[in-house]
Amino acid sequence: MRMATTLSVLVLGAGGLGHALVTGLDTGIDRVDPFRDMKNRPRAGHGMNVLVVGTDGRDKITPEQRRAYRLGGAPCHCTDTVMLVHISEDRERASVVSLPRDSYAELPEHVDGTTGKRHHAHPVKLNAAYAEGGPGLTVRTVEGMTGVKIDHYLEVDFTSFMKTVDAVGGVRICTTRPMKDPYTGLDLAAGSHDLNGGQALQYVRSRHVDGAADIARMQRQQRFLAALIHRTTSSGVLLNPVRFREVATTMLGSVRADRGFGTQQMLALAKAMRGFTPASSEFVSVPVGDMSFPVKGIGSTVKWDAPRAQRLFEALREDRPLAEPKADAKAAGKPETVTVEVAPKTIRVQVYNGTRTDGLGGRVDDALRATGFDTTRAPRTGDGPEVTRTRVEYDPRWDRSAKSLAAALPGAELRAVKGRGATLRVTAGTDYRGVTPVRAEEKPSGRFEAVTGDQVVCP
Repeated sequence: MRMATTLSVLVLGAGGLGHALVTGLDTGIDRVDPFRDMKNRPRAGHGMNVLVVGTDGRDKITPEQRRAYRLGGAPCHCTDTVMLVHISEDRERASVVSLPRDSYAELPEHVDGTTGKRHHAHPVKLNAAYAEGGPGLTVRTVEGMTGVKIDHYLEVDFTSFMKTVDAVGGVRICTTRPMKDPYTGLDLAAGSHDLNGGQALQYVRSRHVDGAADIARMQRQQRFLAALIHRTTSSGVLLNPVRFREVATTMLGSVRADRGFGTQQMLALAKAMRGFTPASSEFVSVPVGDMSFPVKGIGSTVKWDAPRAQRLFEALREDRPLAEPKADAKAAGKPETVTVEVAPKTIRVQVYNGTRTDGLGGRVDDALRATGFDTTRAPRTGDGPEVTRTRVEYDPRWDRSAKSLAAALPGAELRAVKGRGATLRVTAGTDYRGVTPVRAEEKPSGRFEAVTGDQVVCP
């Protein structure tokens, strides 16, 4: 979640506005030393790896914010979010890997920094590493799980996150269905929304929007990061020296980082990452083999799919892109695919030709079937006068299916008809100009693929 602050810092650093603007910004960063006395670390790969942790710290939250954004209760002093960010060696790509906070982990043997007591290696959920041993134990644990050497450590809390979003003027997100979580107070209708810092915190914290809990939450966090990058790179902040310093100071003033992350690192990134856009970022979650792996004394944990996770982290070490190259639909002269809520293959459609154009019904039926809809393959001729506007008639009980079908027919009129049943009716009008390809929105599961930021931001 608080990865938003970190990636924004890197993107802002890419503005290339000059040494004078960047120098001195790092003096406001609180410092930690997570690499002290570390031994037997993984070999260094190519590129730069940053471990980003978002803690549930809320010491600086105002009473009004606590009430408005449901931030009451005592913090657990653990990590609310854990992400591994890889910046490619050529500084042209950022790969963000989400690590489920409930991941099964084995803490290495360690000494409690407060009491001096030695603890033997033992199993925990990943987010407990911070509670037991702070940044140092968290880094050691993640390195042991991934085999990836961490170069830098960044830590952000609730306050930092809200300040970051407000500093860039808010972030726009889109949802294809209503989202409501009574625990965080999130309440969004389907559509586009401009979120301020507190609202954004509700969006990325919510775990009770659907049955997928943390897995769905991680995917929302990834979408949010892509939207934040888009906002930062398109709002003019990078081109305005005064605005740049104001925003960067706000962000860095509430971040904790290792002693090695400072002005020189920011300048190196600034020089290398000019032109960074959502398309330069890619997002993936660690492949999961078991969502409810029981551990005695701990409860249900998330067990990674070891072979696939190993391939993922090997790609990071070797500095390879995680997302498969996507064909550019516009460049190829093809319509872009639209994401819909209901899978086309589950939607039964009867096509009618409402015009005097011979064979139009058959062409519409073929086009809808080609994009996945379950058409009858027996188009009919409509009764009455010629229809000007294509329409979709549906039983109100199948309204979500109707919206998915209408997305494939841009400009079509939606008309509810009680008692029509499960088969939707399309009457092609003279305005028909073809079918837009659609696909079902990906549901959270144990299988994941990397996506680039430009694929998940609002159109």
